Amino acid sequence: MELPQDFLIKMKQLLKDDYDTFLQSYEENKAQGLRVNTLKVSMEEFLNISPFTLKKIPWVKEGFYYQAEDRPGKHPYHEAGLYYIQEPSAMAAGEFLDPQPGEKVLDLCAAPGGKTTHIAGKMQQQGLLVTNEIHPARAKILSQNIERMGVRNAVVTNETPARLAERFPAYFDRILVDAPCSGEGMFRKDPDACAEWSTENVALCAARQLDILKHAETMLRPGGRLVYSTCTFSPEENEGTISAFLQENPNFEVVDVHVFEGFDKGRAEWIPHPAANIEKTIRIWPHHVQGEGHYIAVLRKTDGEEPAKRKYANLLTNPKQLKSYFQFVDESLRETPKGDYLLFGEHLYVPPKDMLSLENLKVLRPGWHLGTLKKNRFEPSHALALTLNGDQVNHKWSLGMDSREIYSYLRGESLEAAGPKGWYLIEVDGFSIGWGKLSDHVMKNHYPKGLRWT
Repeated sequence: MELPQDFLIKMKQLLKDDYDTFLQSYEENKAQGLRVNTLKVSMEEFLNISPFTLKKIPWVKEGFYYQAEDRPGKHPYHEAGLYYIQEPSAMAAGEFLDPQPGEKVLDLCAAPGGKTTHIAGKMQQQGLLVTNEIHPARAKILSQNIERMGVRNAVVTNETPARLAERFPAYFDRILVDAPCSGEGMFRKDPDACAEWSTENVALCAARQLDILKHAETMLRPGGRLVYSTCTFSPEENEGTISAFLQENPNFEVVDVHVFEGFDKGRAEWIPHPAANIEKTIRIWPHHVQGEGHYIAVLRKTDGEEPAKRKYANLLTNPKQLKSYFQFVDESLRETPKGDYLLFGEHLYVPPKDMLSLENLKVLRPGWHLGTLKKNRFEPSHALALTLNGDQVNHKWSLGMDSREIYSYLRGESLEAAGPKGWYLIEVDGFSIGWGKLSDHVMKNHYPKGLRWT
């Protein structure tokens, strides 16, 4: 790998005696990790059924290293949402955010969804998770990953931080800002990041990060926690950005958190005007742990004003519009999904509790997607399938992870089957993976076309 020359000069000046060891890490294989999705499977059960060679990641209870030959991205368990493939160091941000069930949480720069789904697992479907991505194509991928992991309490938006700040002043208990950065910490994982790197881009990123943090400050309630993270080594984007933010916002302080073995402290000596306690921020180095480069700052908002008034979402109050939906529930489910209802076009959702109005915002997913109200019929969503289990439906069909049928299903093929006609929850080894509809001994495939294997 050919690293940018200006980057090497800069790192040698910063690291001094540690530089050679740092450089040597680029000759080693990158660490690869997955995080078990406890919304779908317990840790014990996953370890009992896992076909992979796993080794514990020390700083994440649900995190494991896997071997390159395992290829967990091409396995039916991946499509069932039993785990999320995530770079090991990146998992630390969700740990330090430490969201609790029932809280209101914002992931402001969320795509493709690794940190968001980590947060969702910790929230255990309780509370409100707003997960945002400014780029439309990446926001769509984020929404798909929310769906795959069976998350019910998330709202996916495609907005600027400024627009969200207008709607959600002093609203969230916790906010994660995984800021766009120069990506120096990902050079080993993503060689394209090398080609895009420049000293000018570092400066542009630092300015953008400070602007994003300004809007995050507006949305955090007094006493709330803000976690800032990057995947770069650049002091300008790390200690520099946080110091500038703290100097502009004296009602924030650095939280002194427990760090794991191999994690390093922030470097006050690397920037011209360090804020107080900047050394209590966290650096993760690829030559100190099995993972890529990362920086994390945990901040607390000490005081601020609460907004006087809030406008909440308009919920559906006329059940006559849902006749076909309740007919589907009676025929196919053993229990009715709990919550209020929200119609978004022809799509039916259960929004998270206490969700504010999303009027005039770009929203991809305003909660738990139940399905689509077609003319005289209701079609259940893929999201609904991935949040159910076999005990909650009238008909299910479980296929083995190594069976010919499960691979045929993932390719979108119809299958021969016997049983009463109607909707079936398709499972892999007992874990939901999608819908099928049985009629005349043929299981019509309802696995989404955009997700089908080739």
